[in-house]
Amino acid sequence: MENVQVFIVGAGPSGLATAACLSKLSIPHVVVEREDCIASLWRKHTYDFLNLHIAKEFCELPHMSYPDDSPTYILKDKFLRYLDDYVEKFNISPKFNTLVESCMYDEEGNHWNIIAQDKVSGTTLHYASRFLVVATGENSAGNIPDIVGLQSFHGEAIHSSSYKRGSDYVGKSVLVVGSGNSGFEIAHDLAVHGADTSIVIRSPFHVMTKELIHLGMILARWRLSLILVDFVLVLLAYLFFGDLSNYGIVRPDMGPLLLKAKTGRSAVIDVGTTKLIKKGDIKVFGPISRVRGNLIEFEDGNERYYDALLFATGYKSTANMWLKKDMSMLNSDGLPKNDFPNHWKGANGLYCVGFARRGLPGIAHDAEIVTSDIQSNISMTLFD
Repeated sequence: MENVQVFIVGAGPSGLATAACLSKLSIPHVVVEREDCIASLWRKHTYDFLNLHIAKEFCELPHMSYPDDSPTYILKDKFLRYLDDYVEKFNISPKFNTLVESCMYDEEGNHWNIIAQDKVSGTTLHYASRFLVVATGENSAGNIPDIVGLQSFHGEAIHSSSYKRGSDYVGKSVLVVGSGNSGFEIAHDLAVHGADTSIVIRSPFHVMTKELIHLGMILARWRLSLILVDFVLVLLAYLFFGDLSNYGIVRPDMGPLLLKAKTGRSAVIDVGTTKLIKKGDIKVFGPISRVRGNLIEFEDGNERYYDALLFATGYKSTANMWLKKDMSMLNSDGLPKNDFPNHWKGANGLYCVGFARRGLPGIAHDAEIVTSDIQSNISMTLFD
């Protein structure tokens, strides 16, 4: 059994940010990662044209800024290069291909017993750690909803994490299920590459531009009321996009920043999708009622045949699969029981980073506050 001070599960941005903050405080730690690289979700399971929707000053990990010549909105490749440089700067050495199978707190020993498997050698690994940081994030596994008859679909049916580029679907009829940022971006990419594209919109959401969200975050940083900031953003969005309700896009009652703060639901950043919807190049449908082979039936009575279904229906946490018998921090869905800003700490030295539904800004906040709390607990132990 290997004894460690802090055990971090996950080498995505959350785990790397936590490791960097611990390194700055000279606190020993171990980072394990089930995949063979850092940021595997970004590196392996995102489409080619992805970029950050928030300006770079709001997307930095602790203790390292982007290069001065970086664009305002960072492209996927540049973000991955930033993470590689981050790992090098803070000398972070994750143990790759290490799958955590069980973490359980030992009351008598006052530590976490951790069982993991080396996926390459098949060896079982045992760790004992005073502190445990869950840094696998909210987006650990793709979520595909249960739809009646889905198993009868004869075409390609994949989660957005497996989608790469629209040129793979030229001439095909494709239904994008989900109207968040991924759904809007994928639908646009498909349409401009010649796919007959439709999108399912099931609930209200805000459509914004990157510039509007940037303005809102700057105004919020000046500590203006979110209600006031949202009023400005909604007014400007209406002037820019017009009334979208006739196209199946309905705005929520709560403003975009307040909605994000209270529920974690982000505004959709438009990349030209609304223009294509208005032109009829992207067709909008409501919820699906059932699937009959390649025929998709919608709740409003419409039905159409499709060659492919792309589910941009979000992700789910898998932490509850290996975090055993802890009732202090996560609920049955593997997400924090407590709302931000009190979501990050459980009992017995248990923490989570990257579960606040606030993207990269939330990760930076979590990593710094968690490591500060760990340092305080270590100091108290030494004092006692």
